[in-house]
Amino acid sequence: MNKTKEWLYFAYSDILTCERILYDEMLSNIVAFHAQQAVEKSFKALIIHKKDKVPKQHDLIRLYKRIEFYLDIDDDSILDDLNKLYIESRYPSSFGLLPYGKPTLEDAKKFYEFANEIFDKVCEILGVDRSEII
Repeated sequence: MNKTKEWLYFAYSDILTCERILYDEMLSNIVAFHAQQAVEKSFKALIIHKKDKVPKQHDLIRLYKRIEFYLDIDDDSILDDLNKLYIESRYPSSFGLLPYGKPTLEDAKKFYEFANEIFDKVCEILGVDRSEII
């Protein structure tokens, strides 16, 4: 498996994790974390495909700036929300960086749908079918 598909494989595993826990309210923060990871890894797949070195960072906004020429996102405010949740979604003392606290189920669904959309767009740009990833 080439490096690009390897990044997509790991992005897809995060998407599958989201799917399997999406309707469990107790795990909405974990869905948010895996959605962030899926987006990050999808971005990194595109970065590596464009012959750029993959940075050791998790900031979605900074990563997106490296690929925005290739990938259009209608509303990039969700990147900011996911950035806030990268660390905060995993540790109890940090809950609350969303204005209203822990991500709701609706938030989790929105983040999952966004991650899935980004994954599909990156696959399309790269000419990769999901069946090649699984």
